[in-house]
Amino acid sequence: MPSLEEARRLILERAHTLGNESVELIDSMGLVTAKEIAAPWQMPMCDNSAMDGFAVRRADCQDQARLRITGFIPAGSLEEVQLDPGCAVKVMTGARIPAGCDAVVPYEHTEGRDEFVTIKAPVREHQHIRFAGSDLRCGEIVLPAGTVIRAPEISMMASFSMSHVTVFRRPRVAILSTGDELVELGEPVVPGRIADSNGVALAAMVKSSGAVVELLGIARDTHASHVAKMSLGLQADIFITSAGVSVGDRDLVREVLTEMGMEQVFYSIEARPGGPTTFGVKGDRLIFCLPGNPVASMIVFDELVKPAILKAMGYKRILPPVIRAVLQEDVAKKPGLAKFLRVRLEPGGERFLAYSSGAQTTGMLKTLARADGIAVLPSERSSYSAGDEVDVHLISDHVLRLEA
Repeated sequence: MPSLEEARRLILERAHTLGNESVELIDSMGLVTAKEIAAPWQMPMCDNSAMDGFAVRRADCQDQARLRITGFIPAGSLEEVQLDPGCAVKVMTGARIPAGCDAVVPYEHTEGRDEFVTIKAPVREHQHIRFAGSDLRCGEIVLPAGTVIRAPEISMMASFSMSHVTVFRRPRVAILSTGDELVELGEPVVPGRIADSNGVALAAMVKSSGAVVELLGIARDTHASHVAKMSLGLQADIFITSAGVSVGDRDLVREVLTEMGMEQVFYSIEARPGGPTTFGVKGDRLIFCLPGNPVASMIVFDELVKPAILKAMGYKRILPPVIRAVLQEDVAKKPGLAKFLRVRLEPGGERFLAYSSGAQTTGMLKTLARADGIAVLPSERSSYSAGDEVDVHLISDHVLRLEA
């Protein structure tokens, strides 16, 4: 029964990045570049104006100079224009700078718009000119391999007219719920039966991690049903099962998977909730058998499964984001077991304040829904006091925008 940290290490030793694939640029958000990308040309490609205004010679712009307007260059024009002494050329933002120009004067610093323009403000050399290559040099590495693609990276690649990008392949993750007590979503729920919330919740978490999800439905509590469904799950890169992993008469998951070739790495972890968590492999495939309790399965997913998915996608930062926070209540726990405490976070001057989000029994789903993070209380201690600092693994993105 490994600790949380040891369990994570055992998993990540066996997780690996998958092969490469080319995807359309618009579909690459959140994926990771598998090859470095170099600038195929300099950016900007030519000297251009950063403002709507007039291209001028600085030497001509002394003492409210009045200059003849001899041309107009809109953005996108390919015409070669010469700026003569004592003259000005009207330019738009992004337009090529005419030969002989060493400054651009914005419209708001001028008067007159017909044959002549008067320069009303002092002019600095090179003002409002974006010079060729000032952003990127031709051949410069703009996106190293292993870069997580966000909107700025997409904009960069689009500026080079790239329609596709080579990325690490997204893993295909199959999810199987187990148990005769489960009913499919949309079907009537009667006392003694429960809706299969785990399947769709885990699928949503897989999707938010960037992987491709496949819901396999429900395996009933028979050997044949487990084999039929698990045969499909074991074709995926990562296979996740929910429930049926404890020691009950109908908990068949580990038994059937072992028969089907799973090498079990561990079958429980030193943490609560989520203790009855099994991890195994079959070849290169990773297999996670999560508890049936929704709270436990979602917490274990964030702590153990998601890092493996992110590593498979080529991410380097794969662990949950962590902040330090100050407990606002006393907390008792069992020594020898780490405790996952669901907490709300509030800014409190220089530090975050961590409040229990409610009853911590594993059946209280609303407590997780109200939580901003999970305070991970290490196994060594049996109690924590209000005022103690703890690590909180964030589960709500909005917390990152709070100022502590």
